[in-house]
Amino acid sequence: MCEFFYEKLHMTKMAHTIHFSASLQKYHFFICCKPIINRGIMSIIGTRLQQARKAAGMSLRDLATVVKLSHTAIKKYEDGDTYPSSDILIKLAKALQVCIDFFFRPAKVSLENVKFRKRKKLQGKAESAIKFTVINQIERRLELENLYPTPPVSPFVLPTNFPQEINNFEEIEVIAENLRASWKLGFDAIHDLTDVCESHGIRVFVIDTDEEHFDGLSTTIDDQPIIVISTKWPGDRQRFNVAHELAHYIFINRLSPKLDEEQACNRFAGAFLLPRETVFQIIGKERRTIEWQELLLLKEQFQLSMSAICYRLKDLMIIKESYFKNLIIRFRARGWHLKEPGLATPPEKAHTFNQMLFHALGEEYIGESKAAELLSCSLSQLKALRQVQNSHDFTYQRC
Repeated sequence: MCEFFYEKLHMTKMAHTIHFSASLQKYHFFICCKPIINRGIMSIIGTRLQQARKAAGMSLRDLATVVKLSHTAIKKYEDGDTYPSSDILIKLAKALQVCIDFFFRPAKVSLENVKFRKRKKLQGKAESAIKFTVINQIERRLELENLYPTPPVSPFVLPTNFPQEINNFEEIEVIAENLRASWKLGFDAIHDLTDVCESHGIRVFVIDTDEEHFDGLSTTIDDQPIIVISTKWPGDRQRFNVAHELAHYIFINRLSPKLDEEQACNRFAGAFLLPRETVFQIIGKERRTIEWQELLLLKEQFQLSMSAICYRLKDLMIIKESYFKNLIIRFRARGWHLKEPGLATPPEKAHTFNQMLFHALGEEYIGESKAAELLSCSLSQLKALRQVQNSHDFTYQRC
């Protein structure tokens, strides 16, 4: 009997072109061959279903209409009063644009100290959807890390010479310099900021979102920093956002209420990415005017936007406030606030998850089924990836 249901389920999967996961096979076997389904599984599915629905911005009736059920049935699934058939679960996954395995993962992640780098127009639904995406990626990352025999990521530790209270921008400059010194970065450009952060225990996630009012966020899990940035922005802006979000973590319980936190984080980001000693050496300590070409060369060398460099020169009092304002007016008149001249800075990429996954696969900490589940791909796709076949065409999806 169960073989019949497996065959039926496989045909349903083909109709919906959704990865036929091991979790779904087990679930289907369970509901077909067991008289009473485990209430724990029903609760997990219900919780996950509600998370995905809210992240998609759908009401109970909206989702019910798409999958051709009553809203009462959806509510019962979410409350854990009953469970969907495997066919309906596939329809729900398709409607909510999540992978099947998402419904079977217990919710273990709770974000703490969340700081959004956003525009004021970011709507509540969009914010919820972003948090949903972030939590899913973090859960997969932590699940993978826990499969290693020894922790693959060292905990992040702040340098001991940081002040307990930060009262002014000069102290922020010193903190940025001390962090660079602690990480042995010198005064040169940081060419792969994401990898540098990851190598010091700061987990960085790059999420694919079209939300134009979202730049990034910082959060913590078990007192360890998490930084999230968007794929939507050019590389120089992404790098600034990473440094900005790092500052939010550093400033927890340290920043004086006299200082505006966003301004303080911006100051740290500029100081960390473009150290003042380097600026003084290249630009000088006082200038009446600045050539556009000077800004462009600094942008290409330090992978920081020309606009951010203008602010940096003002912060260091290399140029006067009046000249800075004039510079920004001319900057906008040329349309450079929309697109700056010169070569685009390459986007930041988070390699760590994929590197850890294939490392774990090679050392047999995990099998191919688990690897495919974590990558949200089919076994055939995974096998092709292992042989480096069409890897440039594959997009890593972590739902």
